[in-house]
Amino acid sequence: MSESSVIRVLIVDDQPVVRSGLGAFLSAFADLDLVGEAANGEQALRLCDELCPDVVLMDLIMPVMDGVEAIRQLTAHHPEVQIVALSSFSDDDLVKRAMQAGAVGYLLKNVSHIALAEAVRAAHTGRPTLAPEATQALIRATRQPRPPGHDLTPREHEVLALMVQGLTNMEIAVRLYIGESTVKSHVSHIIGKLDASSRTEAVATALRNNLVT
Repeated sequence: MSESSVIRVLIVDDQPVVRSGLGAFLSAFADLDLVGEAANGEQALRLCDELCPDVVLMDLIMPVMDGVEAIRQLTAHHPEVQIVALSSFSDDDLVKRAMQAGAVGYLLKNVSHIALAEAVRAAHTGRPTLAPEATQALIRATRQPRPPGHDLTPREHEVLALMVQGLTNMEIAVRLYIGESTVKSHVSHIIGKLDASSRTEAVATALRNNLVT
């Protein structure tokens, strides 16, 4: 098998045991080469710069930078890289946000090694692969429009309330006893979830829809 026909894969998951298991799956196929592992979205961005993978297997629920935001940034900076979202959940909104961010596929973590390999190969050629649960979630998401802010977490509500008060990221970090980088991540998630183009628009949406008291 020629080197050019081997698909370079990067695994992103905050659980070492999951990364190990997925790596073992990939090692069973001669045309799939595990080139690196990352524990969160920020590490994934750095490794994509260094390793130039063809396909990224991306967990969605991670600390520091979650999978949806990582997919969004990777798609913007490395449009040639194909991303398959991996999750333990088929939550309707999570599926929708991952696909909107740029994922070409969505699989549950109980996927078989054969199905995983086929999904990686499909992704490499730009073909989508969706778990049946993800397909149903997308169908439900298109049929049931939800109000702005329905998917904000309690912490994101806290951050949004302070944004409405006009606090900077540093001031929010001090108020909530968290790091400024964490605040930046929350703000980015809030802007995305409110379908806003900027911090100012997110605040306007929050006020218009009475998302904060």
